[in-house]
Amino acid sequence: MKILVLNAGSSSQKSCLYEIPDANLPNKVLQPLWEGKIDWTQEQSEAEIEVKTATGAVLQEFIDGDSRIAHVAYLLNTLTHGATKVISQLSEIDVVGHRVVHGGLDYRNSVVITEEVKQAIAHLSTLAPAHNPAALEGIEAIGKSLGSVTQVAVFDTSFHSTLPDAAAIYPGPYEWVEKGIRRYGFHGISHQYCANRAAQILNRDLTSLRLITCHLGNGCSLAAIKNGKSVDTTMGFTPLDGLMMGSRSGSIDPGILIHLLRQSDYSVEELDYVLNKASGLRGISGISSDFREVIAAINQGNDRAQLAYDIYVHRLRAGIGSMLANLGGLDALVFTAGVGEKSPGIRQAACEAWEFLGLKIDQEKNQQQPVDVDIARDDSNVRILVIHTQEDWAIAQQCWQLLQQ
Repeated sequence: MKILVLNAGSSSQKSCLYEIPDANLPNKVLQPLWEGKIDWTQEQSEAEIEVKTATGAVLQEFIDGDSRIAHVAYLLNTLTHGATKVISQLSEIDVVGHRVVHGGLDYRNSVVITEEVKQAIAHLSTLAPAHNPAALEGIEAIGKSLGSVTQVAVFDTSFHSTLPDAAAIYPGPYEWVEKGIRRYGFHGISHQYCANRAAQILNRDLTSLRLITCHLGNGCSLAAIKNGKSVDTTMGFTPLDGLMMGSRSGSIDPGILIHLLRQSDYSVEELDYVLNKASGLRGISGISSDFREVIAAINQGNDRAQLAYDIYVHRLRAGIGSMLANLGGLDALVFTAGVGEKSPGIRQAACEAWEFLGLKIDQEKNQQQPVDVDIARDDSNVRILVIHTQEDWAIAQQCWQLLQQ
């Protein structure tokens, strides 16, 4: 089975082509035959196309003009033409899986995309304005290029649909609940993949484990996972809630927003920009939303960069504490995504706060660029895992499973 995966963002489109060679889904992660990426300029009129294949072929070029849908079609053309050709024709693709950020209350599992599903994704665009419309563009582009091929929506919110009401419902008026205002949670594909991978690494049944997964990238979220199910998470009604992030504020006193609207003549659009694009590491440091650039500034003695780092660590520790509250114990603490996988300093700072629980990090293992390994000391009461998240492969797995059904 050949499975094409599209992972749409507000300014980029990542794609992978996997081939599952027989009727059994392998336990190990398969490497894609082909990987493609489109990065759009701010004006969306120019796109940078990057493609690489498992055989080492590479393509990189810029395209002017046309629409985003046309750019996706151009990317797909590299599957069957030129040095990056890996299949003879697009009709060889059996199914296309799309990462869709918001599925609302109605979509708690992956589904084959129909007109009804597309309308629901469009309706939920008000809750994920940077991502759901981009997913719809990808769905439309596939329809134009591949015709009636089966397309599957894999929702980032679905893994958190198991949250108990006490964790999901905000303490506002009950009318909010009736309007669908609740905690949905995000990064669910990553959290679910890492939970399953943690069980494999520990050689344990997932349903017996209590985990905290820390997805720390430009966007950051934690999930408390008990018996294989998400029971709490830090992101909420939107991906803005929770931890401090690259350019997002995370949780703040809502009274601040009321104050700014009343006293500083902010518009709703200006507040949206400030909270999502000009806060977090970028807002405090004044340097960048990129964690690596903040660390570089700290090494040069930049006080604001140091403050940004300190707030980040403080909020991460507090978030882990809030996840612990409803687990009744902890078997493993998992770090993933760009910062989680590549920053030994953040892992150490997060773990040091929990030494009183018997959680002990191995300093040498932590510094060795670990991937899918346990970096806890032998005498630690809690295992500490670094896992390379594989969202695209997780989407491919769900497509395969859905088609088998």
